Amino acid sequence: MLPARLRPLVPVVCAVLALPAGAMPGDTLQVIGNLAYGHDDNLLRVPDNQPAFDNTRSDSWWTREGGLILDKTYSRQRISVVAKLSKTNFDHFKQLDYDGKDGQATWYWQLGNHLEGKIGATYQQVLAPYTDFRSNERNLRKNRSQYAEGYWRFHPSWRARAGVQRDKYIYELFSQRFNDRTEDTSELELGYMARSDSMVGLMVRRVRGRYPFPRPVGPVAVNDNFTQDELKLHVNWLASGATTLDALVGSTRRRQPSFGEGATSGVAGKAKASWQPHGKMRYEAAVWRDFAPLESTVVSYTLNKGASIGAQWDASARIRVNADAVVERRDYNPRRGFGGLDGLHDAIRTAGVRATWSPRLTVQVAAGFAHQARSGSVTLGTGSFTSNSVTLSASAQF
Repeated sequence: MLPARLRPLVPVVCAVLALPAGAMPGDTLQVIGNLAYGHDDNLLRVPDNQPAFDNTRSDSWWTREGGLILDKTYSRQRISVVAKLSKTNFDHFKQLDYDGKDGQATWYWQLGNHLEGKIGATYQQVLAPYTDFRSNERNLRKNRSQYAEGYWRFHPSWRARAGVQRDKYIYELFSQRFNDRTEDTSELELGYMARSDSMVGLMVRRVRGRYPFPRPVGPVAVNDNFTQDELKLHVNWLASGATTLDALVGSTRRRQPSFGEGATSGVAGKAKASWQPHGKMRYEAAVWRDFAPLESTVVSYTLNKGASIGAQWDASARIRVNADAVVERRDYNPRRGFGGLDGLHDAIRTAGVRATWSPRLTVQVAAGFAHQARSGSVTLGTGSFTSNSVTLSASAQF
């Protein structure tokens, strides 16, 4: 017998299976709809040794989503637009109910045979994660991005690229407004293209971060503005028809006056590989070492070292199974005045599996399971926790 809370999915699945063929992938305009159910046994990531909010750790939710996809090509110019609205309602923590928004627009431009690129913008409104934030209040995060990049193929074997991007993050809760920030990124790259389409290049990048609200730390307020400069080697190696390697690795220097000596540097970057032998399997793996922001009064950025593995099994023409695992260790850099502290690190492990059934090209029914665990830091007050979640969804395009 199907649990009562899952019964609303039954008519939805039956309805999407009964739909006419409708729009096919590649059509100019498509309407999309999705209904999803989820359950998490530790929704707010409460540490194991701390009491739960309302004596409740688990919760379930429903998400309804609808939107439009526009994809149109005019001669050599292509316009792509995606706009989606969603509504999520929780069973117990009803104060977390929210309306989600997700939009993006991109112009893929081309001038002649040697110049091409893209200009675009994205917007997202979603519930911020509770991994490093202990609260049962709703905390929506808005993210706006604008970007532009261009490629110049000035020689059959050489290509230059330039790009700029602005990311802006705004948090709903007043207590989290100190994490509001704008990050401006500019980069230049010169690459050599082999006949096999493999590429090796050198990239320089600068990231400027600005925080409009100083963060209170004890009796003073500090500003987390930073500048990060990177010089990295970029390699995209098509080793064979089944194996590819993409790596961006080099030197990174971060200057953030509200920390220690105000500057830190080291090797940073990411390398990922994929292997798709003949058959129904595809494998992926990645390793990385990079700086990332963190919302805290003791630290505000971390040096993350991680690795991931994943696999995809095309069980049949209509059924696909994906599995992945990720482990990441976070080493925290303390603010000025917190030097000499021990235990400024933790680790997060995540694993998941997801099965997708596509009875038609425009219809998908999916089920997934995910597990997350964190080894906490006593110094930072981030306790250890575990979380297990399941999701079920049905979606269609018209």
